[in-house]
Parts: sequence; structure tokens; C-alpha cells
Amino acid sequence: MSALPIPLPALPRRARESHKGDYGKLTIFAGSVGYTGAPCLAAEGALRAGAGLVFLGVPGGVYPIVAAKSLCAMPYPLGEGPYLTERELEAAVERCRGRDCVALGPGLGNHPATLAFARRLARRVEAPLVLDADGINALAGHIDGLDSRRGRVTVLTPHLGEFARLLGRAVGEDREAEAAAFARAHGCYLVLKGHRTLVACPEGKIYVNQTGNPGMATGGSGDVLTGMVAGLLGQGLEPEAAVTAAVYLHGLAGDLAAEELGEYAMTAGDLLTYLPRAMRAAGG
Repeated sequence: MSALPIPLPALPRRARESHKGDYGKLTIFAGSVGYTGAPCLAAEGALRAGAGLVFLGVPGGVYPIVAAKSLCAMPYPLGEGPYLTERELEAAVERCRGRDCVALGPGLGNHPATLAFARRLARRVEAPLVLDADGINALAGHIDGLDSRRGRVTVLTPHLGEFARLLGRAVGEDREAEAAAFARAHGCYLVLKGHRTLVACPEGKIYVNQTGNPGMATGGSGDVLTGMVAGLLGQGLEPEAAVTAAVYLHGLAGDLAAEELGEYAMTAGDLLTYLPRAMRAAGG
């Protein structure tokens, strides 16, 4: 099956009498020592995508830094250490109750205790779950953790290196076939990032994105996308619509930034700056 181009999404109109609780309550688990920007970028991506309430669970050791950077998201500390471990699992599970979407992974780090935390939390989250970065790496060699989520919405957003680790081998030349086969086999939505990002759906449909540019090849771009996917899912969009819209609008924000700033000087923060213009193009 050949990939379909992602069309310009049409975001639903907001009811005049609505309030913040109508647009999703999200929890994002992210961050570690040395990676304090990732949780903030992901949270801002969710908020710019329209999320009503964004809670941000971070290791206690970096909480003061993340809290100082957060104006609209609501960070809270888990434990006291520099990274999340299984000691924080039950508190994290409790923080997922009543949430419309959960995101896991940006800047978590690859400490073995953190990867074990991510694996166990992914199994227990009932809400739609978006896995990025070390949330994905935690599944390498433990793909049963992904399969245990069948029947629940799961979105993975790997780049090629992370996808190869999931597969346990190099990615073949036919990215479309590889992505489609993985999504079908494991009942998930797979966003394979890169030039012409692919979105593979669990029933076999696959899309190719035609927005975006090389200026987006900079640290933090993926964190923004993770937040956007979670933000749209949390607002109740159907998973296929939410994932494809996030990918398209993320790329469009990058294109708008490149038009004014050029590709060399762009940062992930610029995607957040130009995302409102991209959202307006989709009726948001």
C-alpha cells in the first residue's frame, strides 16, 4: 500500500461556552539532569496545540529548574533524585488517573532504573499514551510491553535510530513497508520521523508528510511534536486525525519559521513561536 499525503487538517470549532476542562487534562513524564528543556518544550507543544491543562511530572532533582521555566504548565516533583526510577512508579500511576492523555519520554535519560520505570508505567496507563525518546528506548528488547497495550491507544514517535533499536536491526530501505508492518504487528500508531515523516496506523493505512524542512533538524523539535500529539489526543480527536494533524502542523510551523528566519538559525523554540500561525491555517 502506497503512503497517502497528509492533507491540511481541519480542527473542530470550539464551543463558545466551553472551559479549560473541555480541552483535555494531560500528564507528561519527562526530564532528568542535563535534560531540563525537553519537558518544557513538550508541555508548551501540548498547550500550543490547544490542551486545557498540562501537568508535568519531573524528577525532584530538576523540579526547581523546570518550575522556573514553566508559566502555563503545572510541574510537580516525583522523588528527590536526578532521574525517575521505579520508586516513583506508584505516584506516577496515581497522577495518570483521570487524565485524557499521557506522554512519556522526553529527556528522561537512559539510566536502567529509568527505563524500567518507563516500561512498567507504559503497561499501566489506561489513557492514550504517547511514547518518545527514552520512553521508546525502554521498549527495545521488551516489545511485549507494547503488545500489552493492545486495545488502548498508543503512539510511538521514533527517529530512525530509535526505530532500529525497537526492531533490533537496521531499518530496511523501504521505510513505508517497515513502518506499516510494525504498526500492524503491535497495534499502535507509529510516527517515523525524518525527511517526509511517516504515520503508520494499526489497521495498515500509512501517510507521508510533506511539510517541514532541514531547519527542524535540531534538538527539541521532537519534544514539541510529542506535546502536540498528546495535546490533540487529549482534546478527544480520533487518534488518526490527532496524529496526522500534529505531524502536519509541526512541519508547517517549521516552514513558516524557515521563511522568516532561514533554516540555519532555527531552534525548537521557534516552532512554538510559529505554531499559532500554523494552527490558524487549520481553523484553530
